[in-house]
Amino acid sequence: MAGTKFLTLNNGVKMPLIGIGTWQSSDEEIETAIDAALEAGYRHIDTAPVYGNEVAIGRVLKRWLDAGKVKREDLFIVTKLPPIANRPHEVEGVIKKSLADLQLDYVDLYLIHTPFTLNINEDGSFKLDKDGLMEVDVTTNHAATWVEMEKLVANGLAKSIGVSNFSKDQVARLLKNCKIPPATNQIEHHVYLQQRDLVDFCKAENVAITAYSPLGSRGIAKFNAGAGLVRDVPDLLDIPEVKEIAAAHGKSPAQVLLRWIIDTGVIAIPKSSNPKRLKENLDIFDFQLSSGEVDKLLALDKNIRVCDFAFFHGVEKHPEFTFKNQYTN
Repeated sequence: MAGTKFLTLNNGVKMPLIGIGTWQSSDEEIETAIDAALEAGYRHIDTAPVYGNEVAIGRVLKRWLDAGKVKREDLFIVTKLPPIANRPHEVEGVIKKSLADLQLDYVDLYLIHTPFTLNINEDGSFKLDKDGLMEVDVTTNHAATWVEMEKLVANGLAKSIGVSNFSKDQVARLLKNCKIPPATNQIEHHVYLQQRDLVDFCKAENVAITAYSPLGSRGIAKFNAGAGLVRDVPDLLDIPEVKEIAAAHGKSPAQVLLRWIIDTGVIAIPKSSNPKRLKENLDIFDFQLSSGEVDKLLALDKNIRVCDFAFFHGVEKHPEFTFKNQYTN
């Protein structure tokens, strides 16, 4: 089964190389997608409280587990500590809420979702400053939060812990202040945003890379529009070089992009709710890219970030915000 190809993390845990991403999915869409994904052979499911779909995913997992169609030890479930709770005292309560929603006793991997922290009001809405911008919590302390993350492993609530959207410097600082090194750093990674320096550093430190938006993320345009942002998002599936390589192998552009990522020892979590594409995204292990084809794909790097967090206008004021977007100098 294609879904059983693994990467061994720095703690010996085996993580499936291909997972399903679940951001921007309605409850109905995600239940259908997770059902189809499990049928296709996926065992790695990536979610987060901010996606608003943990309850729906939990319903599907419970159905499959109760019916004996899958064993818990064969699943690899990832969720995250959200930006609004990136504080030491919130870690345990937030993961327990996720576990209750997912109807699980533990997650296989728990990530700090972002290196920055946002403030919210009592009703859960984002707190805004006098200029109408997101209010940030500048007291974010990765090392202090990590101590609480490490306790989750000791207490059996998470098998592995890691980070997401962390820069090279942020990972390096954490490595100097931890007992358990992060197992992974989940970052945006695709042919137009290869982040080779960050990827190579993490690999050298035995921190696995998980690529989110490995096929780009055309859906983010709609999300941006909801935040009043109008921005062209490139279509990676329409890149001439990618289409040419795909035609040569009798594969889809998506399969070529995913194979390129996997061949570099990076985990990928493409999102799809289409059963045909879900199967295609797993079916990438029966062809090989030539060195010339790999070179063509490497040459496509344009440092174009799709998820630049501009939809959190004001977050750029946070001292741990390292991305470039339309609001940064």
